[in-house]
Amino acid sequence: MAIIDKALAGRVALVTGASRGIGRGIAVALGRRGAKVIINYASREDAARECAAEVEAAGGQAAIAGFDVANSAAVTEAIKAIGKDHGGLDILVNNAGVAVNGMLMRFTDEAWAKTMNTNLAGAFHCLRAASMLILKAKDAGRIINITSVVGEQGNGGQLAYSASKAGLIGMTMTTARELASRGVTCNAVSPGFIETDMTAEHLPEAARAKLMEQIPLGRIGRSEDVANAVAFLAGPEASYITGQVLRVNGGMLM
Repeated sequence: MAIIDKALAGRVALVTGASRGIGRGIAVALGRRGAKVIINYASREDAARECAAEVEAAGGQAAIAGFDVANSAAVTEAIKAIGKDHGGLDILVNNAGVAVNGMLMRFTDEAWAKTMNTNLAGAFHCLRAASMLILKAKDAGRIINITSVVGEQGNGGQLAYSASKAGLIGMTMTTARELASRGVTCNAVSPGFIETDMTAEHLPEAARAKLMEQIPLGRIGRSEDVANAVAFLAGPEASYITGQVLRVNGGMLM
């Protein structure tokens, strides 16, 4: 008989970039633990509604919120509305991100700005706007930032992406220090290579085989692997964990 875990019942969680991939998996995992999940999307409302249906099927409640995390004013307005409409905000998962790849000498200012505005500035916008609401949650307040293995070890052709994800780790640790006295925790989850639509589209079979050689567990990760780590950090079991980077990479980086 399956154990029903509703440790997040009564909690309101916002997951950015939750209409697909890792974000979608995180939303469903939080819903499975009983949370009300606000699913943020930038453009795919249809996909966000599909995710909401999955969250509800898993046992949670769901609502959608369309805004671009790179737009500071839009973030502030949207999070203020979430607090008003849903009675507060307990959990923030900064997952929204883009990967614009290219080698250093040919990388454009526009590509750099797009990456930083979404991955790093976007997380900052959400942190700043949500912090007062999350502080009211006191010991239930949780912030989880989704970084990446390339933010820790770098990767050729991903200068801006690596820099943005490394910056997110620094932001995590500083936020953890600033909010700890109020019982709010802030941690990062650092995925390795995870099977998503984006991975399937941009990872040829030869590159996949080479990648497998770098992963001691011998497989590419699943969105559920990351989602389960986030759901743990969002729950009461992780109340004494803050300022940490939880690696979910199959041993690729130890």
